[in-house]
Amino acid sequence: MNTSNPLLESWDGPYGLPPFDRIKTEHFAPALDEAMAAHKAEVAAIAASAEEPSFANTVEAFEKSGAALDRVLGVFFNLTSSLSSDALKAVELEYSPRITGHYTGLYLDADLFRRVEAVYAKRRTLALDPVQVRLVERIRLNFVLAGALLDDAKKKRLAELAETLTERCTTFGQHVMADEDGTVIWLETAADLAGLPEDLVAAAAEAAKERGGEGRWAITLSRSFVEPFLSTSTRRDLRRKVYEAFSARGEMVPERDTKPLIRDILTLRREQARLHGYASFADYALVDRMAGKPEAVAGLFSQVWPVALKRAAEEKKLLLEFAKKADGLDSLEAWDWRYYAECVRKRDYDLDDAEVKPYFVLDNMVKAMFEAAERLFGIQFVEVRGQTLYHPDARLFEVRVKADGSLKGLFISDNFARPGKRSGAWMSNYRDQSAGVVPIVSNNNNFTKGKPGESVLISFDDAQTLFHEFGHGLHGLLSDVRYRALSGTNVLRDFVELPSQLFEHWALAPELLARHALHAKTGEPIPAALVEKIRKTRTFNMGWDTVQYIGPALLDMAAHAIDDPSAFDAAAFEASECARLGVPAEVGLRHRLPHFQHLFTSEAYAAGYYVYMWAEVLEADAFGAFEEKGDLFDPETAARLLKHIYAAGNSQEPAAAFRNFRGREPRIDALLKQRGLA
Repeated sequence: MNTSNPLLESWDGPYGLPPFDRIKTEHFAPALDEAMAAHKAEVAAIAASAEEPSFANTVEAFEKSGAALDRVLGVFFNLTSSLSSDALKAVELEYSPRITGHYTGLYLDADLFRRVEAVYAKRRTLALDPVQVRLVERIRLNFVLAGALLDDAKKKRLAELAETLTERCTTFGQHVMADEDGTVIWLETAADLAGLPEDLVAAAAEAAKERGGEGRWAITLSRSFVEPFLSTSTRRDLRRKVYEAFSARGEMVPERDTKPLIRDILTLRREQARLHGYASFADYALVDRMAGKPEAVAGLFSQVWPVALKRAAEEKKLLLEFAKKADGLDSLEAWDWRYYAECVRKRDYDLDDAEVKPYFVLDNMVKAMFEAAERLFGIQFVEVRGQTLYHPDARLFEVRVKADGSLKGLFISDNFARPGKRSGAWMSNYRDQSAGVVPIVSNNNNFTKGKPGESVLISFDDAQTLFHEFGHGLHGLLSDVRYRALSGTNVLRDFVELPSQLFEHWALAPELLARHALHAKTGEPIPAALVEKIRKTRTFNMGWDTVQYIGPALLDMAAHAIDDPSAFDAAAFEASECARLGVPAEVGLRHRLPHFQHLFTSEAYAAGYYVYMWAEVLEADAFGAFEEKGDLFDPETAARLLKHIYAAGNSQEPAAAFRNFRGREPRIDALLKQRGLA
């Protein structure tokens, strides 16, 4: 290999971390070319072997192949998400289809598949342990879903579709990022700040300064700016301006309009599904999910959607009564709901977000989530200073086993919004766990910075997001599986949200809040009465919240079930489906199709946005195991949770993993109770 390229050399520095300080954009193209060629040669040798196919020389060898490419891709896709640039976007647009083509070619190799199929056929007679059998079955399924059982003409067309889809999805993501990076709502006078809390004003001033607008205030399209602005601004005209800009991402500029891309993506996916013999992409996508079929998803939502609509109607009546009396409004718009919901929450629950936020200092909440993991799973986090990462905002932590001090993994925490970083919050890996290999896991959030040296305050909702992504992070860090392909978050998509959503519950653990929810100015712990108010309001406005989520999930399933999307009009489809479903206009959608990155930047959540509620059924029921013990840190329950959920990866079938933890099948009752919809 070319050792003059830092992406290809041995990473023998501290912890085997990538040499971020030496990696430049121009290194990626040659590194990807060389690493893909090396991987192809490794796999070709497996396929051409004269030895009789065995677990070791075929399945295990294939699973271990491509280590150099995995390292390069780990850095490449993390940086395209968290620190992109025009130059890096160009490489991404050129190479993403090539990378897809590379993997598609491997899975469509007839000689390689014959060997995999031979091992699969005799897997029960090879004296394999259950994890090895699982690996054989998972790898064989990946080949089948890629098209290995199809004839040559269909294989050729699938390969073409895969590369074209990747190009369209990459372009979609870049267009949305460009709208987010390139749009600022400027606040010019003190009157424009009416109602805004001090920390948001300070963050907006800092954002303006970073963009050359010192003396003004900038509201960017980061959700961590938009949500608090819509909740607190008394200026209805500015709320509308911010809401409409946020809603218009993906269709702001004609040359970046994502709607034609959506049409192409849906059309290509439909053809892909038909080549595999499925009626729709939704049918194809759910083959390897817990739900199995679209009907199962419809069955879940049919139990929740009508109840959520009814609750949202009740909430609307309550908010409109307040708005009419306070401001003379006869109707609510989508840019009004958050504001009046906050007003009613203050009135009915005596809870003001401005009173809560000073107790939720970001650094302290990071300590709280670390302590929760320490008490549940016996690990500790030790910050490593002086190690160069890809950006000064990123922080590195050793993750060590408390019992013996051994290194369990490395955790990179990157919490702040910036240009070149995609919106939202996510977990990713630089290195997956496997036997003898410790993982490198990254969490990304998009919180807003205040003035240098000042504490960063977050809302309780933001704290839950922090804990959510850390739940994903723990899923990767605590993995204890032999094979990389089965480790960490490499699980079925509607199971992957279980560890993350479950961990959100510890954001309200009284013991943690008493130690870490300390007032930013006084250092006093959050009063127990205030915590109780937060707890009581968790189901407030839940009709709106549930409709906001399920609406896009239903749009997702409907769009991916269309028989002929070749003339698909995303705006018209969205409007007609919202009307058919009865989505209240004043509630709106958490994600509109033109910026719905879950669906259109990759296939990961396509016909799969439902997975959050599917996993919520699991996590609400799973958390009940701790509630039944009366101890959020019950050692025996935590040990089962670690063994069967966080450490097991995909080494066992997910429904069995849940049963092994909970002792029974999941029940939907806990979800309805948790959302206050029972």
